[in-house]
Amino acid sequence: MLLTHGACDATLPPVALTIGNFDGIHRGHQAMLERLVDEARKRALVSCVLTFEPHPREFFAPESAPTRLASLRKKFELLAAHKVERLHVQRFTGSFAALEPTAFVERVLAKRLKTRWLLIGEDFRFGAKRAGDLALLKSLAGRYGYEVEIMPAVTRAGTRVSSSAVRAALAAGDLASAEALLGRPYGISGRVVHGRKLGRKLGFATANVQLKHNRPPLTGIYAVRVDGIGAVARSGVASLGVRPTITASGRSVLEVHLFDFSGDLYAAHVRVEFLHKIRDEEKYSDLDALKAQIARDCEAAKGFLLEHRNA
Repeated sequence: MLLTHGACDATLPPVALTIGNFDGIHRGHQAMLERLVDEARKRALVSCVLTFEPHPREFFAPESAPTRLASLRKKFELLAAHKVERLHVQRFTGSFAALEPTAFVERVLAKRLKTRWLLIGEDFRFGAKRAGDLALLKSLAGRYGYEVEIMPAVTRAGTRVSSSAVRAALAAGDLASAEALLGRPYGISGRVVHGRKLGRKLGFATANVQLKHNRPPLTGIYAVRVDGIGAVARSGVASLGVRPTITASGRSVLEVHLFDFSGDLYAAHVRVEFLHKIRDEEKYSDLDALKAQIARDCEAAKGFLLEHRNA
């Protein structure tokens, strides 16, 4: 899949386009991408997704913006897996945010991307102060040479599939509901980096997985599966949180203890899939109490994974 930014090479072909943040690439996004790829193929166009970095809500209100479900790298990988041919990342800046809706259509959709067919959601808004809407898009279609199609919302069990619904399920520890909305277990990818090596001293060596953002959508202790270490996924237990027994920094850390594994994982890029929540994070009186709890967490994770494997 081709990744483009900013002004594009004039030789790039016209596109069938959809626009959005596509955070998490849940089942609703997947249905949209399937429709996009299918129509692009029929029209001999390049299937393209236009997304924004940072998320507009992160730009306007970083403290209250929703937590991200996936990094830009993971978004790229998931879009490629769904056969999208091009991802265009628009840097979201003050000047871009001030772009009037008609100027957005002319400069970005028509001139920059050469859009010939556009697929948008029912509630799509664009341009300065979100003033642009479906009526404006349709009124400009003839002038700028594109067609517009509206994608209806995707629902499961009567509830709209959305990134917000996924975040709510993860925050509640309901990983089964999150998996149903995503179509896969929720996971975090990152590089293994050096930590304080306290787990090794406690008898439970851990891989410290670098987080791209300090506000993950879930916290607690989990049974996990880890990819990126050899050909076979590894089972383990993970702690994701601020480690109140160890530090008062408030910085989120993802640590994974792999069962029946020894080796050097530093600099490896791994994906941690969260399968079952064991408990919330807690603060313990001392390291001995923490060590005893880690042992119980390991047994709980092994029990779940064994039952899960035999289910």
